[in-house]
Amino acid sequence: MIQNTSETITGRFAPSPTGALHSGSLVAAVGSWLMARSCGGRWLLRLDDLDAPRQIPGMADDILQTLEDFGLVWDGKPSRQSCHGEAYELAFRQLQQQGLLFPCGCSRREIAQAASAPHPDDDCLPYSGTCRSGMNQHATIRSWRVRVREEEICFNDLRRGRICQDLSRYCGDIVVRRGDGEFAYQLAVVVDDQLTGVNQVVRGDDLLGSTPRQIYLQRLLGFPQPGYCHLPLVTDPSGNKLSKRDNLVSHHLGNWRGRENELLLAVLRFLGQLPPHELTGASCEEILDWATGIFDVKRIPTVGGCLQM
Repeated sequence: MIQNTSETITGRFAPSPTGALHSGSLVAAVGSWLMARSCGGRWLLRLDDLDAPRQIPGMADDILQTLEDFGLVWDGKPSRQSCHGEAYELAFRQLQQQGLLFPCGCSRREIAQAASAPHPDDDCLPYSGTCRSGMNQHATIRSWRVRVREEEICFNDLRRGRICQDLSRYCGDIVVRRGDGEFAYQLAVVVDDQLTGVNQVVRGDDLLGSTPRQIYLQRLLGFPQPGYCHLPLVTDPSGNKLSKRDNLVSHHLGNWRGRENELLLAVLRFLGQLPPHELTGASCEEILDWATGIFDVKRIPTVGGCLQM
């Protein structure tokens, strides 16, 4: 089911509290905020905090304050993945009752050794279906996977156009739960968006490869499909994606305290929106108000690069 364009747009930003926001995540936040606000929609905030061991104490609050520093105000209360366990369990049971799940005893190393195709850019190792017909009797369950059919999953990205992916070749059967009981990212975000009524997902190009998997799970679960827009990535001078430690815009670290408006203008230029010179020195709220009125997804560049100040 494709997004109904007559309904109110509900977008979201979903950072993980495993590190401070960097300029790349700020681009995603601003882009998703403008995509929702420019058509009178809502913008929600979700903390993707499933990976508890990697979380940094106090980082969730820092992320919230950083967004506020840039004038990016959200609707309602922020949600947390860690509060959605019951909904994940229901979705898992639904897939199980449909006979779509099977336990897998393969380690990541074994899957990498068996993969004949190159590894995709999003670090998904193509799974060859080793345990589809049953695990080795001495093996330990390392994950639960959903069976993938040999078919292309296609969708229209608002910036990239039509995207098609054969899941069976790209990634194979999808992990939805780990052997320790923790739910996997792909299932969690699909359920999260359904729970909160998100119908527009705007995020970086690095997550483009995950989208067909999420659409596949949406279809199996009977969820409506959001509209998608993947934004160009901010890179370092060598063209590499920024790491969690690069170009931090954290409230706590104070790298941009008092100069948030300068960085916000740079983000708008990166997104092709070209703010006028008259906005130099304006507040973040004034800049966002201007950008909301003129925002056009067609101006977003086809490629990313460095953020030019």
